[in-house]
Amino acid sequence: MGTMEEKPLLGLGKLVSSLGEVYKSGRTRDLSWRQSQLKGLIRLLTEKEEEILDVLHHDLGKHRTEAFRDEVGVLVKSVKNTLQNLQKWAAPEKAQTPLVSFPATALVVPEPLGVVLIFSCWNLPLGLALEPVSGALAAGNAVVLKPSELAPSTAAFLAANIPRYLDSEAVKVVQGGPEVGEQLMEHRWDKVLFTGSARVGRMIMTKAAKHLTPVALELGSKCPCIVDWLDSKRDSQVAVNRIAGAKWSTCAGQACIAIDYILVEEQFAPILIELLKSTLERFFTKPEYMARILNEKQFRRLGSLLESHKVARSVVHGGAMDPKTLIVEPTILLNPPLDSDIMTEEIFGPILPVITVRKIEDSIEFVNSKPKPLAIYAFTGNEKLKERIIKETSSGSVTFNDAIVQVYMYAPSCLSDRYGLESLPFGGIGQSGFGQYHGKYSFEMFSHKKAVLKRSFLIEFMFRYPPWDGSKLGMLRHVFRYDYVSLFLALLGLRRR
Repeated sequence: MGTMEEKPLLGLGKLVSSLGEVYKSGRTRDLSWRQSQLKGLIRLLTEKEEEILDVLHHDLGKHRTEAFRDEVGVLVKSVKNTLQNLQKWAAPEKAQTPLVSFPATALVVPEPLGVVLIFSCWNLPLGLALEPVSGALAAGNAVVLKPSELAPSTAAFLAANIPRYLDSEAVKVVQGGPEVGEQLMEHRWDKVLFTGSARVGRMIMTKAAKHLTPVALELGSKCPCIVDWLDSKRDSQVAVNRIAGAKWSTCAGQACIAIDYILVEEQFAPILIELLKSTLERFFTKPEYMARILNEKQFRRLGSLLESHKVARSVVHGGAMDPKTLIVEPTILLNPPLDSDIMTEEIFGPILPVITVRKIEDSIEFVNSKPKPLAIYAFTGNEKLKERIIKETSSGSVTFNDAIVQVYMYAPSCLSDRYGLESLPFGGIGQSGFGQYHGKYSFEMFSHKKAVLKRSFLIEFMFRYPPWDGSKLGMLRHVFRYDYVSLFLALLGLRRR
């Protein structure tokens, strides 16, 4: 079928070759084929919803509602948006041509890349697998999906069900660990998308260089959240609701775009911390309302971040850890040492440092002293501060007065736009990655924009050819200055060239 287990690694070459033959046949280029694959994805997500929620709970302890919000519902919406707009996206776009080339037609034609490889991650193992797959299929490619072995139930689900709902000759799922990923990268691909750590991302790029394979990397970072003083108690509570949701209710903070730390003025910090504490008590009345930590290795890593005496002393809420259930209590720190691991490494867990600054404007300098993040969040009503953040910082995205919705697109405030925020790209910059997808940007990531120019034999200008002289140089100057009146007069001999 369309899957490959870890053992028959020797079959990878045949698999890649067979996908190349399918692509060369032209089948995947057909618009009706692309639409049928997107419809198959929607059927998969709707008919297998209960099973999907079960495997996500098994792998990560996600509550069914969280799993639906972040991985099923948002993905169905995204694929439906792609399906509705695909014909428009796939159509050639007209481009302008200069008058001197008349009669001529210029087009930008989106064409598929060929056979693409997608590495998905473990924290959103369904959503961040099928979102890029949907874009690759919409663009007309043959696809290999390598799901994360660290979410084994979801990986097995994808391997078992993708061949049943999609074209099993054009879409393959390859399961296995790091050694399988390494062997996949020994082959030539038309594009590779990797979502995961910077360490593995470097390995992917190194392997890809052998074949000059284009790569898109979606990596992690320390995403800051700037919290300005908000005059209204209601606005302050809404802000804290959104901060707590973005930090603790999305895979327990195990997300590349989760808030990593907060920057706030010294005078407002005690109020903010108390609001966070009370909100956590309201949100997480039962342990099952927050996902667990992935595995023992990640659990120990988070524990080591809190081991330092100076860091432990900065804990103002939470800090409890249960190795049996792999649950880490939502934890808030106040001003841990800036040179500690917790402030230099991506946290990727339910631990939230709060860093104080004298003036909120100082937060811009603080953010700029760190590598460019995947996202910057800022809660403020100050328009000047917003403009400064936009102009003076660099990041994959900036979101004001909310968090994470620029990616997951479920917020009620987005409902005025029928399809939410598929119009915004998701991707990093610098050390947080490069390449953008979501909605139309997923289609474009896996497409090549081919320039097409059609000319006639009707008009021929000999000044473009040797032998050269001053008159030809003069007419070329008119052409490049778009001075067509002078060019016309020169051609008629009515003006010096």
